[in-house]
Amino acid sequence: MRRTVRQAAQATAQLAGAAALGFFSYLFVTVLLAVAAGTMMLVGAGLLPEAVLLLRRLAGAKRRQVEGWTGREIPEAYPSLTGPLRTRLRTAVGDPGTHTDLRWMAAYYAYGLLAVLAVPLWVAGLPVDGVRCVLLRREAVVLPLISRVADLDAAWSTALLKPSPRARLAERVDELTETRSGAIAAHGAELRRIERDLHDGTQARLVSLSLRIGLAKRMYDGDPVAARKLLNDAQDQADEALTELRHVVRGIHPPILTDRGLTGAVRALAAGSALDVTVRVEGLEDGARSGARAPAAIEAAAYFVVAEALTNAAKYSGAVRAEVWLAGTLTGLVVMVRDEGRGGADEKNGSGLVGIRRRVAALDGTVTLTSPVGGPTVIDVELPCAW
Repeated sequence: MRRTVRQAAQATAQLAGAAALGFFSYLFVTVLLAVAAGTMMLVGAGLLPEAVLLLRRLAGAKRRQVEGWTGREIPEAYPSLTGPLRTRLRTAVGDPGTHTDLRWMAAYYAYGLLAVLAVPLWVAGLPVDGVRCVLLRREAVVLPLISRVADLDAAWSTALLKPSPRARLAERVDELTETRSGAIAAHGAELRRIERDLHDGTQARLVSLSLRIGLAKRMYDGDPVAARKLLNDAQDQADEALTELRHVVRGIHPPILTDRGLTGAVRALAAGSALDVTVRVEGLEDGARSGARAPAAIEAAAYFVVAEALTNAAKYSGAVRAEVWLAGTLTGLVVMVRDEGRGGADEKNGSGLVGIRRRVAALDGTVTLTSPVGGPTVIDVELPCAW
């Protein structure tokens, strides 16, 4: 009986919240009608986007309320209402999420009254003056009824508030547009870096090499000793130019990935790090992936994530140790880098985290950064791929 009473009490709180939200919904309908009338007369057009934002907040409150009762999240899919008034009006009117919220508001206007009427049912089942005036048979009927009404309210709200396929498609298009912009920015930055490295390093050394060889040719007959010295210097310049070229190529696609694979390449990064790095690998070496390798772009992104994260940790975190975890899953590749430093990592400080996020987003992956002050700092990356 105590369990039933406790469940009914929780259902009562849920219905009370629904009743309060229903009350605000009734008030909002009046506001919405006034805004619609003003918009038609072109005097209240500026209020329409604000009314849509308020509608989103009401629908969001209901989503959170239902999630608290059922434990299941109702996703949202809204475009941002920003820009000039004309753009905001067009977005507000054409947004599928607005249409979904309006349908929910109209339905809730009708059935929301049930939440208000259901609350007194709980009062009818309470003891009076410490003496139960209701028999167990009555409690067995009334108290579960409260939970059923709350379940019904949650089910209706879930069905009405879940985003339509059109809204999900629009959200996906916006997401892809954003990631494409990030990929283009990352690609442009990479091209500028390559151009700078070639111009300032390799090209300068090749020019110097050509000059030394030309001087050596002129001096060879008259002063072979000096010519030989110039040729030796030219050979050193050629070696340095080759080293810089390898560095540039490594930034495009590390050759070590081709030679050793992702696991071997990451172990090489760990061995060359200034930190004491432990590498754990799951599902890549033990046959879980049947010897298959991730696509080259995925491996390069994972390598870049580990290299950048370890570099950041060595430079900024003050850590002594770090851990790298690679895991092959059924849907992709997971990379985790953890350091025991001071924490407080911030993407706004230009520490390479923005580059990591852009590179991963271009491959439709996700980045999660956890770095409380005092540490530890954990970077979790998921890269989808087909094995």
